[in-house]
Amino acid sequence: MLLHDTFQRPLRDLRISVTDRCNFRCTYCMPAEVFGEAYQFLPRAELLTFEEITRIARLMVRLGVVKLRLTGGEPLVRQELERLIALLVQIEGVEDIALTTNAYFLPQKAQALKDAGLHRLTVSLDTLDEAIFQRMNGRRSTVARVLAGIEAAQRAGFERIKINAVVQRGVNDDALVDLARWAKAAGHIMRFIEYMDVGTLNGWRMDDVVPAKEIIARIHAAMPVEPAEQNYYGEVAERWRYVDGSGEFGVIASVTQPFCGTCTRLRLSPEGRLFTCLFGSQGTDLRTALRDGADDAALEDIVRRVWRVRADRYSEIRTSLTGPVPNRVQMYHIGG
Repeated sequence: MLLHDTFQRPLRDLRISVTDRCNFRCTYCMPAEVFGEAYQFLPRAELLTFEEITRIARLMVRLGVVKLRLTGGEPLVRQELERLIALLVQIEGVEDIALTTNAYFLPQKAQALKDAGLHRLTVSLDTLDEAIFQRMNGRRSTVARVLAGIEAAQRAGFERIKINAVVQRGVNDDALVDLARWAKAAGHIMRFIEYMDVGTLNGWRMDDVVPAKEIIARIHAAMPVEPAEQNYYGEVAERWRYVDGSGEFGVIASVTQPFCGTCTRLRLSPEGRLFTCLFGSQGTDLRTALRDGADDAALEDIVRRVWRVRADRYSEIRTSLTGPVPNRVQMYHIGG
């Protein structure tokens, strides 16, 4: 029987953050002034092992999950990640396993990921403008390095790669049409993401958000588009296809057009805490029970209790909130 929360939303997706570390210092996620050389990330012993992650994923699938996504931090800084993928693909009932990456390590890792059974890749690329890209990632990479990673993924057999771009007004919004045009020509699927107030460290302001309607209008003016149907219930991106039939792009409008009402996602942090919302705070500890010898029935009971009382709808009530911002989990810790 599928699990449903207080708003009758089913549990269908599990996002697994395998590490809190990243080799980039993107201004909207891990600004360099906060995450310097002395920053203390989680010690290795506190991270869930691949076997622990697999056990949790298996019981989640029994509770209704059909999609798994590996995130971080940057998931490819976790050594031998392909070994985890090889374990996850053996779980009966999993329909889709995807990974979100900054592509820096794809030239070395793409083939191993494909051979392990990874289904899909999503690559983060906020602009094709070299100067802007380096400012946004803390000067940790170049556009050419990301494009090399994408090309390596294509050679390994990954098709129709999704490209994520976080759009910030006055930072990279002037280049979004160029990014859409490049992805269209290359056969990739762009996903433009409204700049979100995830965590408390990125200095988010509503004035910095470029609304989805504006993003669509800009692209439509250059390359006519029309609405496309959703692929599945709970899809976060609003899909648009080019009128000339040459592909599609999507916008993720969690700020101006919240989709809390159809959210089916549960998030697992690197140290084994369950978060029912990207804007959550404390999460629920699963690792302690796991390492104390709890059987699957006991672990499933924890998940059931967490999901059944879930009432998150932060994005829908954001504008009505008053007072100080609560201490929310950071983006790098549980992925997007």
